[in-house]
Amino acid sequence: MSASCSVVIRCYNEAKRLPRLLFGLSRQTMRDFEVVAVDSGSTDDTPRILAAHGVRTLFLTPGEFSFGRSCNLGCQASRGEYIVFVSAHAYPVYEGWLEELLAPFADPGVAASYGKQRGNHESAFSERRIFEAWYPDRDPGAKGHPFCNNANSAVRRRVWEEIGFDETLTGLEDLDFARRAVERGHSVAYAPAAEVIHVHEERPGTVRDRFRREAIAYRRISPRERFTWWDFCRLCAGNVVSDWRAAWREGVLAREARAIVVFRLMQFLGAYQGMRQTGPVPETLKRRLYYPAAPVPGPASPNGSPSGGRVPYPERL
Repeated sequence: MSASCSVVIRCYNEAKRLPRLLFGLSRQTMRDFEVVAVDSGSTDDTPRILAAHGVRTLFLTPGEFSFGRSCNLGCQASRGEYIVFVSAHAYPVYEGWLEELLAPFADPGVAASYGKQRGNHESAFSERRIFEAWYPDRDPGAKGHPFCNNANSAVRRRVWEEIGFDETLTGLEDLDFARRAVERGHSVAYAPAAEVIHVHEERPGTVRDRFRREAIAYRRISPRERFTWWDFCRLCAGNVVSDWRAAWREGVLAREARAIVVFRLMQFLGAYQGMRQTGPVPETLKRRLYYPAAPVPGPASPNGSPSGGRVPYPERL
């Protein structure tokens, strides 16, 4: 009998974070699900960890990889009516995470749902601010444009079979999926109680490249959009000042001031460079954008009560 839900984990050198995610999955109150991993060329212990946990793993070579292709491969290999995507460097906060993420599918018109993301003490201050802006504690209701993020999301299988993920994009395959689903009369739901901790450990150049590849994809998705040098200056300066104010209120400005400037500079420089990219993306650039260098080693109530308690993570995993 088919599992009602399939969890697809996309992996690349995730040995440090992966055990925490797998532990969180093992503690979910929902039990009727399978786990499928798509590994895109890990050179660390990621394949061994997946094998030790009995996770069915599919492999992509670096030359075959794109975010959309890894999503489609995971979907093809899975059996669930609903397909959940979670980043290998994210982990659920609550034991009812899966239940909360899938709850919106009670509405037959929902094609996809996505949950809340937060950082931890290792996350960049500005990254945590981005998570708070993009994933509020309460559902803000109707938005001006479709949104979804495959670090913590779920899709209905029959809609995926209908439209699939675009394998040619350098990122934002989730946003593109949501856009095309809505164009076909479906809807996308936000499930704030389905919370994960999503940890990026990135050097400044890696932050720039992440936002650059997403901007390249966004230019493909929305070709009329523009991002000028003035936009770069205005948004970079405005966000730095806003982050400094937030850091001052939290009493951490002296510690975070420089890191805030570097992060926001890299974020908007990457966006500026990506939005100016024309023509096909060279394979050498694509490889750099997909395979970055090794990383450097009391909240408001959510919208509704999360199912189950917090996952009791051991100190060491």
